[in-house]
Amino acid sequence: MWERTLQDLIRGLRANKGDENKFVQKAIDEIRVEVKGKDMQLKAAAVLKLTYLDMLGYDMSWASFYVVEVMSSPRYHLKNIGHLAACQSFTPQTDVLMLTTNLLKKEMSAPPVELSLSLNTLSHIMTPDLARDLAHELVTLLTHSRAHIRKRAVVAVFNVCSQYPEVLPAAFSRLRAMLEDPDPGVVVATVNVLTELARKDAASYLNLAPQLFHILTTSSNNWVLIKTMKLFACLAPLEPRLVKKLQAPMSDLISTTTAISLLYECVRTCITGGMLSGSSGHSLARACVDKLSGFLQNDDQNLRYIALVALLKLVPTHPYMAAEYEEMIMTSIDEPDISIRMRALDLVSAMATRDNLQSLVARLLVHLVPSSTPLPSATSALAAVQSSTSVAPTTSPSMSPSYRAHLTLLILSLGSRDTYSLVTDFHWYLSVLADLTYVSNAPGVGAEIARQLVDVVVRAQTTRRFAVELMTRLLSDENLVLRANEDDSCPEVLGAAAWICGEYCSDSTDRKVLLYYLTRPAISSLPLSILSLYLHSTLKVYGSWASDLANRWDVSDLTELNRVVDMITDGMKPFAASDDIEVQERAANALQLFAFIRADLSSYKKPEIQEAESTEGLAYPKSLFLIRPLFSAFELNAVAPQAQASVPVPEGLRLNEWIVPPEMDDHDMWDGEADDAVGEQVKGVKKTGKKRRVKKSEAAPKVETEEERREREKRRAARQDRLRGDPYYIRTDTPSGSHAAQTEDVDSIPVVQLQLDDIMAPAASPAVDLTPANEHSQQITGPLIDTEGEMPERAKTNMTSEELHEELPPITVPSPPQPPVARPIPSIAQYEIPEEGVSTPEPIRVSRLKKQGAKKKKKVTATA
Repeated sequence: MWERTLQDLIRGLRANKGDENKFVQKAIDEIRVEVKGKDMQLKAAAVLKLTYLDMLGYDMSWASFYVVEVMSSPRYHLKNIGHLAACQSFTPQTDVLMLTTNLLKKEMSAPPVELSLSLNTLSHIMTPDLARDLAHELVTLLTHSRAHIRKRAVVAVFNVCSQYPEVLPAAFSRLRAMLEDPDPGVVVATVNVLTELARKDAASYLNLAPQLFHILTTSSNNWVLIKTMKLFACLAPLEPRLVKKLQAPMSDLISTTTAISLLYECVRTCITGGMLSGSSGHSLARACVDKLSGFLQNDDQNLRYIALVALLKLVPTHPYMAAEYEEMIMTSIDEPDISIRMRALDLVSAMATRDNLQSLVARLLVHLVPSSTPLPSATSALAAVQSSTSVAPTTSPSMSPSYRAHLTLLILSLGSRDTYSLVTDFHWYLSVLADLTYVSNAPGVGAEIARQLVDVVVRAQTTRRFAVELMTRLLSDENLVLRANEDDSCPEVLGAAAWICGEYCSDSTDRKVLLYYLTRPAISSLPLSILSLYLHSTLKVYGSWASDLANRWDVSDLTELNRVVDMITDGMKPFAASDDIEVQERAANALQLFAFIRADLSSYKKPEIQEAESTEGLAYPKSLFLIRPLFSAFELNAVAPQAQASVPVPEGLRLNEWIVPPEMDDHDMWDGEADDAVGEQVKGVKKTGKKRRVKKSEAAPKVETEEERREREKRRAARQDRLRGDPYYIRTDTPSGSHAAQTEDVDSIPVVQLQLDDIMAPAASPAVDLTPANEHSQQITGPLIDTEGEMPERAKTNMTSEELHEELPPITVPSPPQPPVARPIPSIAQYEIPEEGVSTPEPIRVSRLKKQGAKKKKKVTATA
């Protein structure tokens, strides 16, 4: 009579908030005692308290057997507690679930009150074993006289079909009949179950279309209509006639319903079911877009979100309709909700065309710029960022690095989509790429910006002069150079700018200024990979400037030429001792070239007037043309992806053969063969691909010199020393025959421990490896603007690419010779090394008894 009730437990928990765990442990100890008693009332109260503690996170799996006891109570209010605890705590891994099978089967024939309780519990604890054992009873209950029992039985049958699919054919006919049940609740449950089952195999439910269509046109229950349309969304793609049949009722529902949930489900079903195609679906698509535009103007964020999701599905079939509401969609990018903004960005990406790309990118750039006023163009956005001295920190989600990186990559993907097919003005797009260098401030996007800069300039030849001027401005920005090592900077863009200015320096208006930007002391803070591009471009720019200077040479230009050479030399000297091997090599090579140029300039003398008049072209220093031919021999053009495979193999080229065959060691020959057979053996390898034994009679006679003999003996002695301790090498220089075996003193053979390190040491010289090298095609993937690129001369004929591939074999590059592979050594058991202080047993000694007579047998004794 003094046991703690559930109300007492709750009061105790509230009173012991500071030490809740201690109180709970004490309560659980009391419950362990209570559930072991014989009083079912007290046991049910204890299970009820455990159920409450289980909702708080405490484990009650240890009391599962006591829960089954309470479930089997004849009193309904106690049985209800047991079923509640089972729904709360039982899992498919609970051991006592097998004990509930007969209990639940017995309750299937109980009064409706207990039956409904069992059906509810069974829906929560269904397992494959329970589904198999109770499937017949549950299918029978689908024809129960009580509507609420049929409704619960339908839900339970769905769980049975999920765990035990073999029962589905028997239950399908009952479920089909229940679509015409007079009770609306049963119809709702049946449609819901059929919708979930059709997600796995929709084709099996096509014969239900007439009944479902009747429900769609006659029912006034919004929930039934929603579920029915979900089911039609799965069935419509499988039957074209069903699409035409559904267009009229769908149009009526869209125009008449006031329920927002039903309206959205109608629009979603029309889109996913393929009902908007053809002339008949045009009006239905217009109605859907108009309704979705109303959702975009609603204050509810959920409606704006689902409208963006639906429009995203509508864009592939009707992009022009979605483009009419471009302004509404773009305003969603400024929403504080990140999910709405991400869906709006997806929609912007899907609706981009050649006509609206520039406006979309301009709006996205404005979103990246931390400014309150919209910027009309990318150029003004760049000017605004450059002119602003400081930017106030913001905590808006739109300023987060991950979101800014996503937005920047979206702009880049829009511009490069389908090999830049949406770009109509490449000058504009180059300025956009330059703007992104300043406004993105997101790590990881600099490499993509740099790739597209080089890509566009190489492919679009008309943009090179503009690109060089634009890249010169980037190189002149000292802030970009100083911030190159920061996480939010884009140093790769500076590398691309240096490469473009060096490769197309002939389009530059002031190459002396460009040389200053490439060699000024501030570049020492750049990453080494970018710095190597600076050094390489410096040579290109100087070579172009010096050759042009030679064409208009005047003696007064000598002072300016010396100043430029000194500037470049002073700028490159610090990098000749760089830790990076590429930077060091390029700087050292450049300094050697400029040392030659400086020597030539120092020895230059003003020519006589008569000599200058009589001899043309001798007035300028000849070192002015030293560097330009190194980089201007061939023009860098786009290469088609299949160009490498179309290059014919030069006649006589054998990429799979050794240029200089490796020397063969005596170890690769048979014992007893002469060294003069090596050449014949290698020849046999080349012909057959494998080694063959060369007989002495086949070897060509050759006179061995004394020096060759000493070298051969030296190699043989070295090999024998190397193999003397190898237990896996069978030597042939030992005496053979039975007499040798009898005269061998076996007592002198010691028992030693084998050292695997010595055994596995490399023993033999590399053998001749004439196996074909692994062939791999050198495939070149070019930039993306010119999709075709340049092909070899032979490929520019009228031959198709298939004919070229058939006629011209692909070029293969031989793999470098592999080092000799050690012979596989089988694993051997190691001797156990005794620890210190343990006596080592003496080795086994084997002795032989001498023969005492011709007929006496040999006796061998072994003593340990």
